[in-house]
Amino acid sequence: MAWWRQRTERGVAPWVRTRLRTAPGAAVAFGVLVLVTAFLAAALPRALDAYETKGLRQEIAGAPPAATSVELSAPQPGLEIAQSTREKAVRPPALAAVRRAALARLPAPLRADTTESAYGVRTSKSLAGLNRWLPVIDAPPRFTLAAQSELAAHSTVRGGRLPTAAGEVTADTRKVEAAVTEATARTLRLRVGSVIDVDGFGGAPLAVRITGIVEPRHPQGGYWSADPVLRTPGVAADPTLPPQFYWQAGLLLAPGAAPVLLGSQGQPELYWRFAPATERLTAQDVPGLVSRIASLEGGPELLRMREVAGGTAVVATDLETVVGSYTTTRAAITPVVAVGAFGIGAVAAVVLVMAGGLVAVRRAAELALLRARGGSLRGIAGRLLAETAVVAVPAAAAGLLLAVLTVDEARLLPAVLGASAVALLACAVLPVRAVVAHRRPRAHAERDDLAHARPGRRRTVAELTVLVLAVGSVVALRRRGASSAGDLLVSAAPVLVGLIAALVLVRLYPLPLRWAARPAARGRGVVGFLSLARAGRSSTVGVALPLLALLLALTTAAFGGSVLAGVSDARDRAALLTTGADARIAGPGEVTPLPAGLAGAVGKVAGVRAVTAVRIERTAELTSGGAGAKEGLTLIGVEPASYARLARQTGLGAFPADVLKPKGTKGAGTAGVLNAVASPALAERLGRAPRRITSLAGDITVRIAAVRSRTPAAPGADFLLVDAAGLTHSDPTTLLATGAALDAPALRTAVRGAGKNLTVTLRGEERAALSDAPLQAGAERIYTTAALAGAGYAVLALLLSLLQSAPERAALLARLRTMGLTPRQSRRLLSLDALPQALLAASGGMLAGWATVRLLAPGIDLERLALATAAGRVPVVGASLRTDVWSLLLPAAGTVLLAWAVAVAQAWWAGRRTSITELRTGGMR
Repeated sequence: MAWWRQRTERGVAPWVRTRLRTAPGAAVAFGVLVLVTAFLAAALPRALDAYETKGLRQEIAGAPPAATSVELSAPQPGLEIAQSTREKAVRPPALAAVRRAALARLPAPLRADTTESAYGVRTSKSLAGLNRWLPVIDAPPRFTLAAQSELAAHSTVRGGRLPTAAGEVTADTRKVEAAVTEATARTLRLRVGSVIDVDGFGGAPLAVRITGIVEPRHPQGGYWSADPVLRTPGVAADPTLPPQFYWQAGLLLAPGAAPVLLGSQGQPELYWRFAPATERLTAQDVPGLVSRIASLEGGPELLRMREVAGGTAVVATDLETVVGSYTTTRAAITPVVAVGAFGIGAVAAVVLVMAGGLVAVRRAAELALLRARGGSLRGIAGRLLAETAVVAVPAAAAGLLLAVLTVDEARLLPAVLGASAVALLACAVLPVRAVVAHRRPRAHAERDDLAHARPGRRRTVAELTVLVLAVGSVVALRRRGASSAGDLLVSAAPVLVGLIAALVLVRLYPLPLRWAARPAARGRGVVGFLSLARAGRSSTVGVALPLLALLLALTTAAFGGSVLAGVSDARDRAALLTTGADARIAGPGEVTPLPAGLAGAVGKVAGVRAVTAVRIERTAELTSGGAGAKEGLTLIGVEPASYARLARQTGLGAFPADVLKPKGTKGAGTAGVLNAVASPALAERLGRAPRRITSLAGDITVRIAAVRSRTPAAPGADFLLVDAAGLTHSDPTTLLATGAALDAPALRTAVRGAGKNLTVTLRGEERAALSDAPLQAGAERIYTTAALAGAGYAVLALLLSLLQSAPERAALLARLRTMGLTPRQSRRLLSLDALPQALLAASGGMLAGWATVRLLAPGIDLERLALATAAGRVPVVGASLRTDVWSLLLPAAGTVLLAWAVAVAQAWWAGRRTSITELRTGGMR
């Protein structure tokens, strides 16, 4: 027989394989715990990266192309250059060559979307049209002439053909062809064959013949929207007094006709416009992107662009402003998210330590025997590390792989570090716990229960240190707010508050047990006394770690639930402030009277409970003292009873209906003084004396009768409410409808049937739109995950705590059954045995969660987390953290119920087993 075979047969069975075969269920459960924790640790940073990247891309994509495009422009070639050379510099081949060179010089991470980019020559100053048949407002229309590239690829010809450059066009040419969009043709009454005489070309005007009418294929893309006048005509005004208004539109010349613009007085310029590509842009590119944009506008990158576009070329863009808005929002959201992430990370770490501690307690006798027989700490720790690593490392790797597959478009390194930290902690818990507990060989285990434990000086110092840190973090968060995601002390505030609560409860835990044990000892039954005695005999570590885990989990769940509740309340409030009711129906600008019968049609829609008609005059004026000066305000005419009911239902400035009725009169009349409800700022301007108001609804005299900060008709403006019966023209301009379950399609159908150009704004749709922003939605998902994970880890911590003492309870029941304990008494005994710690954790968790929210609320601003930045949105006052009762009660009640259910189940299961099984000879329990 070979020597190696003899050596194997005589050798000892491998330690790791033996231990895994001895307890395969425990190994699988530990591996699942590590896998789930590693998945969370790896998925969290990837989720942060993913929603931040998505938010950046949507911020850029949602901004106007005129703001996000990077435009390289240069003035026309100088007059000192030969005419032929000047004309050659603006022809398509020369412009295309500059474009290719400029694209190559765009600094990373800035990249161009070539499908929406354009280049060409245009007049930077509009030129007047001389034809008398052109529509005139106060002055003749003016035109921007542009010879822009790739018109055929970005438009569909709806009439005629695209323009061409017949022959060789020069600066002296006076006849060219052009195309216009359908919107331009419709507004300026143009058709194929129309000839526009454009002024500003020396002696003779430029005759521009319209050869085609085109429809933009992507009207909101950068090609058409970077310079919107080429797509849609608009109204402009001369900077004169009084201002002269005129139409301004664009004429699209053939690229080959660009030289004709050199002969104009419209200050022609060459331009190369690059729409930013966002497909490869990530949140980590933001600092580099801002730096490169600054360099392009006035730094080394601008000098590189001038090498190809000329020494006078400039680069202009507002992309840094768009990115800056995104950065501001992210900077406000990230610290709040960090608070929740830190909390769930602490809970997961404590539960992992508990899992390792459970194994260490179960194997305490085995490890003590190894030490008594000469086993070294290094050898024992190495073997324990090996058997733990065999399970933990593959489980952590599987969690990492699952996180990578689940969350894409994110960095790998943070996820690897998170999963590695979980694997390291899982591998180290059991060896470290064993080394600490068995530093010296012991003949028997010392008693370490709460009833006899006396905190030492080191423990007191450590607890005082944690207390100081907790106080410092809370004070810092209340003063500075969650201003920096990298401030770990501030992010750890909820965790430190929960830790302080756990330390206090561990010190106070023996007192209620002693108080309850005295009357129980004098009673006739033994169940109550035995359960309280067992609770008092629990080890300090066996109570402290589960209590800490439960408190941290319940505090994290309460904090996360309160954040989500605050976010939901802020969004509900913002949606209400936008519409003023469940639905708002109005014409353009809320200035034209609504069709007769519209209110009746809306009231018949299913789900509509009430309809309130109001007249809104945003151009009303207050006559001020001194030379007849006027001050603007918003005048609202209402029917007092219905509008007061609406204000009361919505909670926006409720007031009694009779406030608007003058005392001593039966009604309001145009000749009398009308009582009014005003906003605080407007009430301060008007004072208490009667004041004259002029408006399109009629001139009235008002006296302030009440002051309210909000009102449904105009939630975000200074307003003046009066009885509509006192107005000369009281036709309503806006309808406010209420109804929790109104039929939106039917409502829109009814409004369309009543008149044209009417808009319907629904509170529910506004509320849903607030949840679509990637930054806010991603942060909300993380907080939801943190709350659910906190509740899950609380359940797991409770189960681990009960499993740790399950063998002792089973043996106790077996002994007591031999003495005559009934099954009913068994269930009662185990229930009372489990309830003290569960009740303590539940009550402490609710108290710690409530205290955490109350202490940290002044430093947490939820407005940025709840609401995406939107122009024109009414600001929400008071979007702050508040205590959510359900987030406090449900996890705590679930903890108590679960502890009771597990105890009852164990009593039932123990009753099915014989006492011999539990009390076998040589049993270690």
